[in-house]
Amino acid sequence: MSRLVAPAAPVVGAGYSQHTLDTAAGESARSITSEITALVRPRIALMVLVTVFAAMWLTARPGTLLWLPVLGVLLGTGLVAASSSIANQILERHTDRLMSRTADRPLAAGRLSPAQAWLLTAGSLAVGMALVGWLGGSGAAVVAFSTWLIYVVAYTPLKRLSPLNTAVGAIAGSLPVGIGWLAADGPERLLAGDAAGGLAAAALGTVLYLWQFPHFMAIAWLYRRQYAAAGLQMLTVADPTGLRAAGQSLAAAIALVPVSLVLAVPSGSIRLFLAAGLATIVYAIGAVWFAVHRDDRSARSLLLTSLAVLLVLMAAAIGFGGPSVQPVSPLFDEFRSLPLLPR
Repeated sequence: MSRLVAPAAPVVGAGYSQHTLDTAAGESARSITSEITALVRPRIALMVLVTVFAAMWLTARPGTLLWLPVLGVLLGTGLVAASSSIANQILERHTDRLMSRTADRPLAAGRLSPAQAWLLTAGSLAVGMALVGWLGGSGAAVVAFSTWLIYVVAYTPLKRLSPLNTAVGAIAGSLPVGIGWLAADGPERLLAGDAAGGLAAAALGTVLYLWQFPHFMAIAWLYRRQYAAAGLQMLTVADPTGLRAAGQSLAAAIALVPVSLVLAVPSGSIRLFLAAGLATIVYAIGAVWFAVHRDDRSARSLLLTSLAVLLVLMAAAIGFGGPSVQPVSPLFDEFRSLPLLPR
């Protein structure tokens, strides 16, 4: 029986104390929480949400973001991301069983059936799409669904076929920028002759695309033996020497330096310029070290560096980039009639 389903409550007086019941209830709640966490992979979902918010923040005009609709778009995006994660685990449950890092996932371990998981996938996708479409517009919903399709239908099966899977997966990882840009009326600003938000969103999307190569090549190196045992065609499996993985990591990290500086152009923030430049130079140094050594220590260092660099870039973009240009028309005008929102 799935651990997502709470066991029947024991009867007080049949050898059970109230303390026993409380302990069982607590363990059941923790079990459900841990299973949901394993299914939706909240750290990945959080990265997606930060990406969407950063794109909104960089695109919007000063004072035009209404926070209730923004939170609704983020909630919807989070549900779509959760749906793609569950679908990914359904399709990969057989290979997940062959790798120690994934063998204890709910589907791989048999604690959740594929039918139950598909219900969760469909439900979270439907609700998420409805929220994004209602509060962010049809364009944002189309991008959200396209991201889901690329991740589930293209990237996931491609992992068993070709090392190109990383390049395809990186598209899914950067597309959420489009959700934020479209939800913040980016096309309208662009058509009105204001290219600041579009430039910032394009730079952010490119930054996220390039950032993923060193990050995932480091993971692919650290778990190359497990990927090989599971039959997944990561670049470190196709080329066990690591030369190709190191080359892709280094090329992407070097290209990331000038691209990240473009993030600061629309706002003209020298702090964002310096933060992006310093962070990506450190990232490039980490990629050089991995290219030279190609061992677990350098790969682990590159992985940790990638996470720190992403944190710095997102924090700097949100903290120093800020909404640009002069206010003209508010985001989500139609919601200004709601009593909970500012007029």
